[in-house]
Amino acid sequence: MLAGTALTGLASAGPSAAAGTPHGHDVSSHQKHVDWSEARANGARFVYVKASESTDYTNPYFDQQYDGAGAAGLLRGAYHFAVPNQSSGAAQARFFLRNGGGWTADGRTLPPALDIEHNPYSKKHKCYGVSKKKMVAWIWDFSDEVKRQTGRRPVIYTTTRWWNTCTGGSSAFARSHPLWLASWHGAPGDLPKGWSFLSIWQYSNKGTLPGDQNAWNGTLGQLRRFAAG
Repeated sequence: MLAGTALTGLASAGPSAAAGTPHGHDVSSHQKHVDWSEARANGARFVYVKASESTDYTNPYFDQQYDGAGAAGLLRGAYHFAVPNQSSGAAQARFFLRNGGGWTADGRTLPPALDIEHNPYSKKHKCYGVSKKKMVAWIWDFSDEVKRQTGRRPVIYTTTRWWNTCTGGSSAFARSHPLWLASWHGAPGDLPKGWSFLSIWQYSNKGTLPGDQNAWNGTLGQLRRFAAG
């Protein structure tokens, strides 16, 4: 079992039924300067902040968002948006870790996260023109570098359709990588192959918190232990 994960009914419940679980959100440059005191007052207990993309983009609002979230008392972590056809997984991991993606066992920092999903730059090449075998190898390359530098495997953010299509439904990551699932249909639905539970559910791209809306699949105590490693 992955530290900090629990089966609480999220896998078959809508967001209203998950009201007793810690809620959070994820933000990027689209949200610009976030009012973190207001976010906490509106129920946020954790947040993931976009740090980087590929090897040539960093979020210009990262410091305000990441440090501001921490100052407001939220557990916070950083995520990297993968562009697998531009450079190796290890190269993107190194860029991510140099630009805010690190982790420390301070009890306030969530493990690094890899956002790997449909290609926003080409409707024709949703898998970035990368074969299933090479996609799996790319993810391992990223993960191994994160593990080497931080001691932790990254959380994987994805959708079931993209994962099953673009990795061929690889089950190689489920035992060692927490799942952050995007599903905006009122319930998580089927999980990507290999995972039997999810750690974080992104259930909507809009709501009371800035950015996308998320729920942790467990208690606040478990979330804190998850952050601590």
